[in-house]
Amino acid sequence: MEEGEGFLKVLRALRDAARRVEAGESGGPALHALLALEAGADDLLAGDPNLSALRRLLYRLRALSCSVDLLGTGEDGSGGGVIGSLRARCRRCAARRGIARAAGAVADEIQAWIDRETVARLVAALRRPGGGAAAARALLAEVEARLLSAGRFDPRLQRALLRHGVFSAVEARLGDPAVGDGCAAAVLALVRFNKDVFVGPVLMGPAVGALVASSSCSPAPLRALNGLVAAIRSPLVDELHARGELPRLVALLCAPDTRVRALALEFALRVGYYGRKEVVDALLAEGLVKRLLCLQRSDELGGSLADADADDSYYPSPKEKPDGKGVSLLARLLGRRCEDDGAGGAQAAERPFASAVARFAVQVEVGEGLSPREKREAKLEILRRAREAAVSPAEEASVLTEVLWGATP
Repeated sequence: MEEGEGFLKVLRALRDAARRVEAGESGGPALHALLALEAGADDLLAGDPNLSALRRLLYRLRALSCSVDLLGTGEDGSGGGVIGSLRARCRRCAARRGIARAAGAVADEIQAWIDRETVARLVAALRRPGGGAAAARALLAEVEARLLSAGRFDPRLQRALLRHGVFSAVEARLGDPAVGDGCAAAVLALVRFNKDVFVGPVLMGPAVGALVASSSCSPAPLRALNGLVAAIRSPLVDELHARGELPRLVALLCAPDTRVRALALEFALRVGYYGRKEVVDALLAEGLVKRLLCLQRSDELGGSLADADADDSYYPSPKEKPDGKGVSLLARLLGRRCEDDGAGGAQAAERPFASAVARFAVQVEVGEGLSPREKREAKLEILRRAREAAVSPAEEASVLTEVLWGATP
């Protein structure tokens, strides 16, 4: 395994060298490293059809480098005089531009080589029975970073993923405590990389159930599930409802880990935004409002955003205090920053459970899953359940006020 990691480090160094040559470093050690690779191409690159394009590019790079050297020594036969000097200079510039283009293509080919090697090693590590968890975690992190850093769709990376069966290998280890967190993040990265290919396996396979089952043990699966809901939206919400997974996710609002509770609240807000009437009704039937009120009662992490809105000391200067209390509160309930509410996002991050009921009501009311009539009915149901769950008239008045202030026009 160490030998394989060393091989990948060499490939990354060659890729970085090619990028430096592409950026204009045409006469230093970076170019010499690529020319040394071309000198050994017959031994190192022969026999692999995937590397034939790399061999041709390295040969072209050497040819262009030699032409620049010849033009620099005046052995190109361009003649003397001012005209000959200008012609030689133009040829040198054209050759250097050609070197930069060839180096960029070489970097792309080496990156594709790295992708193939990394994906193959990851699948082998995940399918190896027993042991290798540390190597698998490192490879998972590397593949995730590569998927997220791809600025545009890479068909060669896509072919490598499909050829080696990365999704099925990752999906099979989602419940493994040793590598489950990395696998959860990898599933989300795969969906973000290409929704057309990987959304179907997520919806039809056991990945969703495995993420839900392991969410109570670690924040990573629930974080990935939140990302999947944001990426897939209503189809995934409907699938969770059809599989009967929503009660287990609502129960996570009472998890002992604060991070899990915060992610469970984020999940409830996302589902409220994308869910249809049946989904919202199922959440409310599971006692969602009562659980959200319990989160609000947390002294350090809960409370009411309306209290902060009314506190003059909350704003560094009088200019930053909003004129309309309802507008400021609505911005905070939506979890967004605006010019009138410069510090609301920081406050929400410090108190993730503040105004949880009102935030859920706002997400339902501005969401995509309900009709206007269904939104009004859902809001009335939230108000009714909030009255029933409140432990004091003061709490009831505070929650109802926040829900009403959070109403959309």
